[in-house]
Amino acid sequence: MAAELTAHELIAKHRPTLDQALETIRTRAYWSPHPEHPKAYGENGSLDAAAGKAAFDALLGTRIDLGQPGTDGWVGGEVSPYGIELGVEYPHADLDVLLPAMRAGQKAWRDAGAEIRAVVCLEILKRISDRTHEFAHAVMHTSGQAFMMAFQAGGPHAQDRGLEAVAYAYVEQVRTPDSAEWTKPQGKRDPLALTKRFTPVPRGIGLVIGCNTFPTWNGYPGLFASLATGNAVVVKPHPRAVLPLALTVRIARQVLTEAGFDANLVALAAERPGEGIAKTLATRPEIRIIDYTGSTAFGDWLEANARQAQVYTEKAGVNTVVVHSTDDYKGMLSNLAFSLSLYSGQMCTTPQNLLIPRDGIDTDQGAKTFDEVAADLARAVDGLLGDDARANALLGAIVNPDVKARLEAAAGLGEVALASREVTNPEFPKAVVRTPVIVKLDGSKPDAEAAYMSECFGPVSFAVAVDSAADAVELLRRTVREKGAMTVGAYTTDPEVEQAVEEVCLEEAAQLSLNLTGGVYVNQTAAFSDFHGSGGNPAANAALCDGAFVANRFRVVEVRREA
Repeated sequence: MAAELTAHELIAKHRPTLDQALETIRTRAYWSPHPEHPKAYGENGSLDAAAGKAAFDALLGTRIDLGQPGTDGWVGGEVSPYGIELGVEYPHADLDVLLPAMRAGQKAWRDAGAEIRAVVCLEILKRISDRTHEFAHAVMHTSGQAFMMAFQAGGPHAQDRGLEAVAYAYVEQVRTPDSAEWTKPQGKRDPLALTKRFTPVPRGIGLVIGCNTFPTWNGYPGLFASLATGNAVVVKPHPRAVLPLALTVRIARQVLTEAGFDANLVALAAERPGEGIAKTLATRPEIRIIDYTGSTAFGDWLEANARQAQVYTEKAGVNTVVVHSTDDYKGMLSNLAFSLSLYSGQMCTTPQNLLIPRDGIDTDQGAKTFDEVAADLARAVDGLLGDDARANALLGAIVNPDVKARLEAAAGLGEVALASREVTNPEFPKAVVRTPVIVKLDGSKPDAEAAYMSECFGPVSFAVAVDSAADAVELLRRTVREKGAMTVGAYTTDPEVEQAVEEVCLEEAAQLSLNLTGGVYVNQTAAFSDFHGSGGNPAANAALCDGAFVANRFRVVEVRREA
């Protein structure tokens, strides 16, 4: 089939966007080419709200045939956290057929060069963006995110992270020139002269192991970083969240074909129940890059056993907020309440431990005791979620039974400052919706330490009484060093305490947010500006996104000739 998208057309269409992305990762300013508001869609080929919902509905009960080689059956079984059986079937692959087919297309993809690879990736992202409304429903009904969050985090924010990865990949590949003329003087003899050519070459096949909670947001950085650096990519979705990544793979294969490349550069590896295909894939010799988001146990297994691959992991951490003092008590409580409630705390960035001096804190409303801070925060969460319609819009649905079990068990760990309540979703009566629980713990008690020093993923937070600000800072240090943290927050009006917290985060490589009281929250990060994770503590060995996240996905091979 002849290419329908020429290199000239792709460069003309997407080079300005790439250039703006390159400028923005340099300045760290705000920018996004992907609109956050649902009403921005519906023109220039993009689906509006009604068309996106119709497109999603049309997928239910169908088979998504990607035309992949080695298809030996069909798998499915996704059930929405909102209670809907999706009924979508996906190809199951014979890896001995699929992986060699994927490698076959890498030579032409390698030879295309960094710019062409980048603009092909941008065309894929543009087509995904045009279908953001469809993707929003797919993300909502696999992750349990409420619609607006699924729309933004699963749509434009995920697309931003994918584009960011492409920009970093491009920068690192063009750092070395394509060619050089090398001349070394020899005194009275003729100089030595060589012509040198430098080619970025892919490592092999990249494997993206998808997660249940953020299939696109966590999946796109690795997918596009590997693809933009010349690697083929096999996407292994979480069994409960296949649809968003299957749609992504289908679009990628269409664009690659139209641009004259092998569609098998991107493929899907859906699995049968209990098959455990991630372990099989991760240790295949063809797999040279792995991107993983999920449990510490499996992340550790990958790092120990996938020795042939460059492994990028985002695992569990214990996110901590030091609450020492504030000049905006109401704003602090409001900000924390939102952070604890968003998507039922099912984010790797949600705060878990709130370290509060047992003698209380100073505020603009006077001194507040430890118990008062816990009670006031509980009231702030109650006020935020008191209306069921608003609660459903913020909480979404509990993604799986394990989260529900942890939530229910947390109440027995200490004194409950805020009990979780059940919320009914009138549109989706089968959805499991729960408000957060806040449990008070004494930081000096060994039995309490067992609770707050472990990640309790979901809508569970601990108000931990500590002896002093210095005690809080040292507990923060120990937590990040031993357990890792994707985020750290602190509230203080004392410059010395602020400096001490900042120093811990610099030494232990944790991303810090100070005194947030407005519309920016500790558990949200902006592509092109904020780093998600640092790669420097046990929560993750990579950051989204920096040069280190992309630079080792390719190597530079030199060919020298005498001039």
